[in-house]
Amino acid sequence: MKRKTASGDGSEEHVKVVRETAARKVGLKPSKGWHRRNFLTQVLIPSLFTRRLGNHLEALFPKLEPSQIGITWIGHASFLIQTRGVNILIDPNWAKWLKVIKRVRHPGIELHDLPDIDLVLVTHAHFDHLDRKTLREIAQDQPIVVPFEVGNLVHDLGFHSVHELNYWESYKFGPLTITLTPCHHWGARMLHDSHRGFGGYVIEAEGRSVFHCGDTAFFDGFREIGERHAIDLALLPIGAYDPPSGREVHMNPEEAVEAFIQLGAKKLIPMHYGSFRLSYEPLDEPPERLTASARKLGLEDKVCVMTEGQPMVF
Repeated sequence: MKRKTASGDGSEEHVKVVRETAARKVGLKPSKGWHRRNFLTQVLIPSLFTRRLGNHLEALFPKLEPSQIGITWIGHASFLIQTRGVNILIDPNWAKWLKVIKRVRHPGIELHDLPDIDLVLVTHAHFDHLDRKTLREIAQDQPIVVPFEVGNLVHDLGFHSVHELNYWESYKFGPLTITLTPCHHWGARMLHDSHRGFGGYVIEAEGRSVFHCGDTAFFDGFREIGERHAIDLALLPIGAYDPPSGREVHMNPEEAVEAFIQLGAKKLIPMHYGSFRLSYEPLDEPPERLTASARKLGLEDKVCVMTEGQPMVF
C-alpha cells in the first residue's frame, strides 16, 4: 500500500497537529431525550415494507469538451465525476442493505453500465460511504484515495495503489489534483476505531473544481475551504439531520445553503438523501426545504437538484 505523508515538515508531531486542528470530531454520546422516540418502530420496520422507488436509467454519458465537467448522481453520496478523459467515482455504493437498513431507492444506473473507472475516492469508513462489496466489483487495478488510517479497509480489494491523505494534502492524477478537506463528523467504522480519518475532497482539473464534502454537520471550516480553493460545484449533504441519537452529525438543508454561501461556490448540488432512511425526517422533506431556503435568499438558480442516473454537464 502506498501512503503519503502530510504536507509541511512531514514529522509525526506536525501530522498530529494538522489532524487535530483541521477537523471537528462529533462525540458518540447521544443527546438528552434521544430515547423518547423509537427509531425501530417509526422508521426501520416501516421501511422494510416500503417498495424500492426509482429506476435504473440507460447509461448515456456525454462527450465532454475542454474544461467541461460531467456529473452523474448515483444516489445517496455516490457520484460519477467525469472530466475530459478521466472518470472518477466517489463513495460508490450499490448496496441494497446497510446491515438492517433497507435501501428504499434504486441506484440511478446499473453498476455494470459504468464507464471504465480511472480513480476512486472514499470520504470515510462509514458503511453508507465505504461499501467493500461495491468497491471490490469496481476495482480494476486503478488507484484509490482515502483519508488517513482508512487504507487497511480497502487495500485487499483489487486496487493498484491506496493513497492515504491528511487534511489539505493533495494527490496528483494526470491532469487532476485531489485535496482532502476537513469536516465536522467522525470516521469510526466500529466503536473501537475512532482514529480513522474523515473528510471531503476538492477535485481540480483544467481550471474547474468540484467539492464533495463527504458527511458533515455545519462547522466554521467551510469559509477556509472556499478561501483555499475556488469551487465551481459544491456537492453538499442535506439529509439525515434528525438522527435517532439526536447528535448533530449532518447538515440540514438550511445549513447546506449557508455552507454553500461560505464556500463561495457557483452551484449547489444536494446529496445524501432519498436512498437510505437513516433519520426521522420524511424522505421527500430535504429537497423541499432546500429549495424553499434557496428561494428565500434569492439563490434558487444556484441550486441543481439532480435525478439519479441522469448525467449533467457543467
